Amino acid sequence: MSVAVQTQEADAAVERQTMEIDIACVGFGPAMGGFLTTLTNAWGENPADPAFESRVAPGLPLQVLCYERADDLASGVSGVVTRGKAIRASFPSLVPAEIPMATEVQRERVLYLLDPIGASRRSATLRLGDAVLRSACSLLGVKDHAFELPWTPAFLQKHGGLVLSIGQFNQWVASQVMASGFAQIWPGTPVAAPLLEGCAVKGVRLADQGVDKQGVPADGFMPGMDVHALLTVLGDGPVGALGQQLDERLGLPAGHAHREWALGMKFVLELPPHTPEDSPLQPGTVWHTFGYPEPEIFGFLYVHPDRLVSVGIFVPSWMSDPARTAYRYLQHYIQHPALWRHLKETTLRSWGAKSLEESGLRGEPFLTGDGFARIGEGSGSTNMLTGSGVDEAWSTGVQLSEAVVELLRTGKPFTHENLAATYEARRRSSEVQRRASEAQNARNGFHGGVVRGLIGMALAGLTGGRLSLGAHIPPTDKQIHPGNTTDDLSQQAAAMLAMDDGRPLHDALMSARGWPEIPFDGRLLVSHQDALLLGGKVQAMPGFADHVVFRDTGLCISCNEKTCIAMCSGQAITLGPDSLPAFEREKCIHCGACLWNCAHAPAGTQSNIQFRAGSGGLHSAEN
Repeated sequence: MSVAVQTQEADAAVERQTMEIDIACVGFGPAMGGFLTTLTNAWGENPADPAFESRVAPGLPLQVLCYERADDLASGVSGVVTRGKAIRASFPSLVPAEIPMATEVQRERVLYLLDPIGASRRSATLRLGDAVLRSACSLLGVKDHAFELPWTPAFLQKHGGLVLSIGQFNQWVASQVMASGFAQIWPGTPVAAPLLEGCAVKGVRLADQGVDKQGVPADGFMPGMDVHALLTVLGDGPVGALGQQLDERLGLPAGHAHREWALGMKFVLELPPHTPEDSPLQPGTVWHTFGYPEPEIFGFLYVHPDRLVSVGIFVPSWMSDPARTAYRYLQHYIQHPALWRHLKETTLRSWGAKSLEESGLRGEPFLTGDGFARIGEGSGSTNMLTGSGVDEAWSTGVQLSEAVVELLRTGKPFTHENLAATYEARRRSSEVQRRASEAQNARNGFHGGVVRGLIGMALAGLTGGRLSLGAHIPPTDKQIHPGNTTDDLSQQAAAMLAMDDGRPLHDALMSARGWPEIPFDGRLLVSHQDALLLGGKVQAMPGFADHVVFRDTGLCISCNEKTCIAMCSGQAITLGPDSLPAFEREKCIHCGACLWNCAHAPAGTQSNIQFRAGSGGLHSAEN
């Protein structure tokens, strides 16, 4: 009998405690921040309003609980720039200085980065364009192997917006919400599954504790509680366990699919105390880059107050090369001459990574159903034309909260029909929807090459989505093409290098292809494992089952690409015996990259990797 069957049989026989509440919220990020802030403010305007009396505990206010996987509400892993219109609408008197690491956007640049070392995988068209730029460098203003666009396209502009640390912002928002006493937020509480009656959601089941890595009860076993709720709000992000399970149960709307992803990885750097006052890296500075270290990789640099800088890259699913060693690419990125002249004296403070679901409207799931509604990135709100997701996610939370208040005041239940008529109607008539429609086909061209992709993105951005390029977008496992850039010679050289010094194979492959070795200095340029120890740590609470599971180990053994290993942000997945990937929960930061970086998918599944509910992750308040 398999472990999975044993676990299912044991689960069926487990007696669980139950709790009745009005609204169960899953995941605390910007979307849930918008939902809880708006709901709390509506209650605060008139706490005696009978609409806010609990249906499950008469005489008390609504019972609203939010369950967050991470052990700390400041455990976000992203520095962002956002227009912040919806956030400012929720906080009309917002003073960015009151939020750690927050400031207003003061200046923006867009840079095309040429390859200064000749290792980048560039097409003949790009090489020709680079040659033209180099030959006319003085005329075109090319400096430090970088060409600055004369203007920032309107669809990218964030001027007057906000530079934020999501971790610090989440913590600040949580403090505003919980100060009222109206809603509770419980960190370190992963939610394992929705409670379903047919297709209706009746609440959530918390993850079991006191189990071994396979989920089998062990000493100290404590079954997860069943939380019955009149409304379940899903804001658990693009790789959330509940969102995935609902997608498996309900499917996606016709023509929709999750096929476009990216891994965002970044450093938080500290500028030296002697940074001159005329340095271009002043608080509120934003740089957008493209072209290097690989043409498919976009980059960013945001300057926070107190001499802190977020700098990072986005590695997309349509980068067909399976050697997606994002950490190594990030180290080469910061050493590009255009950045290095400003960053070489900095010190690494922390590091983090996060998966982005880039499908937008094409990946939008069913937003509502009987007893549930979805908000935020997992609901398809991210706009990859504008490179923006935080304010859009916040907006969807606000829209749902307004809908909930309307239904409470009219005494209507949280049915699919009522939620569609209120929440979905608000969303469809909003700026979020309009901009999402403009962006829907903006990145199609990248599936036909980088130059085509840039042209398509410019077309969509400059015409408000009226013009775009068509494309066939294959499933993510079909976007990985091992034959494109690797050859037998470099593979053999990489294998020899990996065996010689024990480094990961994909890291060795980059060296074999001509990427220079990283000159470790113990301050800024450090090994991947050392980065895990700087400015934070990985939390892996004991007593929970592993959240990364390989469905068919036979596929893993036969897999040559091993992209899940190359793309693992914390090196939590390594090559074990018999070519099987080995998972170490103590190194996992829950970025979810393995889910969509699997080169093989069993029939009927998105990936041979299952990313389940789990506690812990990267703990770093500066991310």
